[in-house]
Formats: sequence, C-alpha cells, structure tokens
Amino acid sequence: MKTNQLLATIALFLCLPFTALAQGNNTGMGGEDDDTPSIAERVLKLEKKTDAFNLYLNFAAAARATENNTTWRGAFVNRQLRLEIKGHVTDKLFYRLRQHLNTGYEPQGEDNFARATDIMMVGYTFNPKWEVQAGKIGQIWGGYEYDENPLFMYQYCDFVGHMECFVAGAQVVFKPVASQEFGLQITDSHTGSFEQEYAKNAKMAGANPAVDRQLLSASNLPLTYIFNWNGNFFNEHLQTRWAWGWQTQAKGKYSRMISLGQRLNLPKLQWYIDYYGAVDELDRLRIASAELAPLTNNEHGVFFGNVHYNSFVTEANWQFAPRCNLKLRGSYETTSIPQYEALKNYRHYYSYVASLEYFPIKGQNLRLFLAYMGQKVNYNRACGLSDYHSNKLELGLMYRIKCY
Repeated sequence: MKTNQLLATIALFLCLPFTALAQGNNTGMGGEDDDTPSIAERVLKLEKKTDAFNLYLNFAAAARATENNTTWRGAFVNRQLRLEIKGHVTDKLFYRLRQHLNTGYEPQGEDNFARATDIMMVGYTFNPKWEVQAGKIGQIWGGYEYDENPLFMYQYCDFVGHMECFVAGAQVVFKPVASQEFGLQITDSHTGSFEQEYAKNAKMAGANPAVDRQLLSASNLPLTYIFNWNGNFFNEHLQTRWAWGWQTQAKGKYSRMISLGQRLNLPKLQWYIDYYGAVDELDRLRIASAELAPLTNNEHGVFFGNVHYNSFVTEANWQFAPRCNLKLRGSYETTSIPQYEALKNYRHYYSYVASLEYFPIKGQNLRLFLAYMGQKVNYNRACGLSDYHSNKLELGLMYRIKCY
C-alpha cells in the first residue's frame, strides 16, 4: 500500500463520526420497504406502532430442467432462503441483519463473519444530507443488476456472479440535493484471509505459465476503496448508478474496477444498461485462473495476472397487463490476458433470460414465474478450451414474506 493510500484510509476513518451511505436505504440488495401488511397484522390483527423491528423471509423455489451440452436433467430446487431483520431504533439510528440460511456458516479469517451473513450493520442519519454505516455491508458498486435483490435474480452475468459483494467496512454518503447521492466506502477486500481466498504460498503465472512463477504475499492493508454516484433526473425517469474503485489483492497487486448503470424508469416500462469493467493485477474473479488451470499444469495455488474483464448487461421489464410483468435480459462479456498472444480476448460469454411473472395477490410481494435462462461460452482456438452452452427452464415462485 502506497503512502498516499494509507493516509487516505486513516483520514476517512477519522472523519467517520462526523460524516456519512447509499446502500443502507437501497432499493436492491433486498433492502426495499413497501406498505405491504405483515402476516402478524393480517392474521393476528396486531397493530404495529413502531418501525424498530421488521422481519422478512426472502424465499424462492422452482421446478427446474437443465440442459448442459445436450443432456437434460430435472429437479425441484430451493433458489433462495434469506432471513432479514431491520428497523429504526430512533428516527436517526437504524440497523439491518440479513442471513443467508442455505450457505456456509464457517467464520472467515479476515472479518470473523460467516459467508452466510450478508449484512450486519448499524447506521446513523445525522441530517437529510449525511449518513454513516459500519459493520458487514454491501459494497456500493454501480450497476442495476448488481444492486438487484438476489431473491428476484434468475441469472447474474458472469462478472457479477463471481463478485464478492458483502464485506466488513464503513461508508459515508452525502446528498447535496434529494436527487443526487455520493457515497465513499472503505471495506475489507475479502471476507477470508489471504490463504483462504487464494492459497498458502500462492503464486502468479509468469511469461511461460507452465513453469514461470511469482510468489505472492498478503498485503498489510487488504482494503477496497469505492466512490459511488447515484443520480435521478427528469422526475426519476432517468436514473444512474455509477462507481469506481480499487481493491487490494496481495502485496503490490490491485484490482481496478468501474461500473456504470443507467436506467429508464417509466410507469410501465423499466430498462437499464450496465457496464462492468476490471483490470486485475491478480485475478480477483478467478474465472480465467480456474478454466486456464491446464496451462499451469493444474498446479494448486497458481493464478493469472493482468486479467481484463468487460461485461455489458441490458434488461427490460414491461408491465403489459395488470399484475403481469415480462422480463427480457441479455449480457455479453469478454475476458482477456493480453500479455499472452493466445489469450487476448480468448473468451466470449453470452447469457439471456426471458421470464413471464404474475402477481396473484394484491398487496403481497409474491410472484409466480415461468422462466428460460441460457448461457454460451465461445473460446478462441489458440487457448485450447472447448466451447460449451447450457439452457434452463424453471416454473416457480418468489416471495418476500413480511412476517412482522
């Protein structure tokens, strides 16, 4: 970590008590609020007089048929199960916990949180312009696919699907006017230690990936820095979620990333276009390192460097009839390691989703869906990998249950 980066880190932490984020009141990441009555209110006739305690269950299940290179298989699957508790203790002090109930519970070496804990944070609103949060939080990258509630996602693009979103840290937000929001965040780069994330005695492939190695070591300050801008224009009909940041991967190795999301938000049509780009001095997403392992003789703990990822995503939602929504989504992504001639733009990834959603009960965030998802990967001949594709059909339900 360079001296100026260290000074910036210290300065932000010193300023936290006097300053302040976007992600705490986000509409995605499972954080949206609405006027849906809870089960306790509807069934037990309990009148809710405080916002200090709100309990949600995020649940999705489906009957699924999957095809991989012409072979079809079927099963019933639990797509999502998350418990969420959130509330305002006072008009300024708030908290949020979200626990992923069907994933690992082993505490990680860097932050001592389990990966199952998406969010465990406390926030404070100083005034309408300034807010602060700390704990395990969602990183404030831009893009609308990234910010979507995972409950309602059918298939992420490859880039977002390999990102680590929830880490320990702190963040501040400044809203100079109601329509513009600026966030600054510092978090751990990973939930786990360097050895957990990469390997003991991890190495990076050199000029000849079969034999050349560079020994890697853990950074003394493995942090991520993100600057975020969320904008609203023309009475919220045009919206933006942009972010830029850098992430410490190992000593002297960084990942630089930009994410640009822009959305047209009309009463019955919402359409966004996202761009995600990263240059990883040490392969953070590890897409390339995993599938190019044969080039390193499948040696454990060897990763590629100078990996370039680019991803373009677009999605449209059209409420063509009462309680009905048509979702169409597609992505195009490339991966390149330009220092090797054979690996320049060696990978082209395509994904697509079409879903028909029906909301059967007015006032409940329940949707029944029939969805198709597909993905295809094409490689150049020089890298030696074989193209593949998959298709998926699902019939199921998604329900954000407001229990109390």
